[in-house]
Amino acid sequence: MAKIKLLNPENFEQECTTVWSFIRRGNWATHNSKYRGNWAPEVVRNLILRYSNESDYLLDPMIGGGTTAIECKLLNRNLLALDINSNAIELTNQALNFESEFNPKIKLQLNDARNLSILKDKTIDFILNHPPYADIIKYSEKQIADDLSNIHDLEKFCDEYEKVIKELYRVLKPNKYCAILIGDTRRNKMYQPLAFMVMQRFLQNGFSLREDIIKHQHNCKATGFWVNKSKEANFLLIMHEHLFVFQKLV
Repeated sequence: MAKIKLLNPENFEQECTTVWSFIRRGNWATHNSKYRGNWAPEVVRNLILRYSNESDYLLDPMIGGGTTAIECKLLNRNLLALDINSNAIELTNQALNFESEFNPKIKLQLNDARNLSILKDKTIDFILNHPPYADIIKYSEKQIADDLSNIHDLEKFCDEYEKVIKELYRVLKPNKYCAILIGDTRRNKMYQPLAFMVMQRFLQNGFSLREDIIKHQHNCKATGFWVNKSKEANFLLIMHEHLFVFQKLV
């Protein structure tokens, strides 16, 4: 069990507006910024503190590099952490190997988020999800046939992700929240509003939109190359993501 010098963030303040910007990514506990595409721990910490209470049961159906699991251990939230990729489960298991004052129940399991039959209806207090943005980052390089990050067609991606949305709605308790961080993309230089396409699927499946938070992206990979490319081809670089907070109103 590893001992961590910095177990919690220094000078942390909860966000209170609809624009979030974290210039320096947090590196407390075992957070790892090298896992490409994972969300910042500041985002997860803000969400957990605002939309859940200690000892609540949370769900992250695509745990990735383990950010949500680390924050749940630090903030005393129980968590079911799932992923279709066994590498993500192993990385998360390693990330949880540190000493903390709390010992919540954190269960890791290999699972496709389109089928949450392991959970009964209305059993989860809060859901956090940072899905792939279609195939912008291929997390399994097509080694896992059902991996959503291998889908190039945006409508097909939304069709498959909608299966996840239906399950998230089913397992969430009434009046509780589901937070999703997702960004947009370009195809043939034209802007593709993937975030809003996904948002519409949530609304069509019973969720209500509580917040639309704009998250500023920093330190994007290959920024220098793309700055020149954007000038040559006359398009703007996408430097924001949408953090939607949905509520299950019943």
